[in-house]
Amino acid sequence: MPTHDRPQKKPLSGSERRRWLRAACDMPVSLNLGGTRCEARLRDISRAGVCFFLDRSIPLMTVLDLSLDLRLAAGLRRIRGAGAVVRCERISKVLEHYEIAVFVHEMAEIDRKAVEEFVAGLGPEAIERASGKTGA
Repeated sequence: MPTHDRPQKKPLSGSERRRWLRAACDMPVSLNLGGTRCEARLRDISRAGVCFFLDRSIPLMTVLDLSLDLRLAAGLRRIRGAGAVVRCERISKVLEHYEIAVFVHEMAEIDRKAVEEFVAGLGPEAIERASGKTGA
């Protein structure tokens, strides 16, 4: 059987592989880790997940509950969801500080739409900062 040279697809990275827009933000998020509540600071948010800073590590694939308040045109809205830790990286050599990414697999569709509205309302600058892009 003849073989055909097919161009190899380059794996997508960063914003190219993301299906949903995400935006940089700095706001509190409440976490429930197996019955223990703690507060963290959001780094960015999208319809599909969040990234936050925390003073302790969380093992990969740990499932956690989260809640946060988003300020929308219609007012303040409490968003709730559950997700799994997909990345946990130490960000300081001297302090216990971690950047943790969570894929949100459980969230009401109305809350996901509220997150999309919130992200869109933050504007292009916040979206560019979250994707790591810089202006020309």
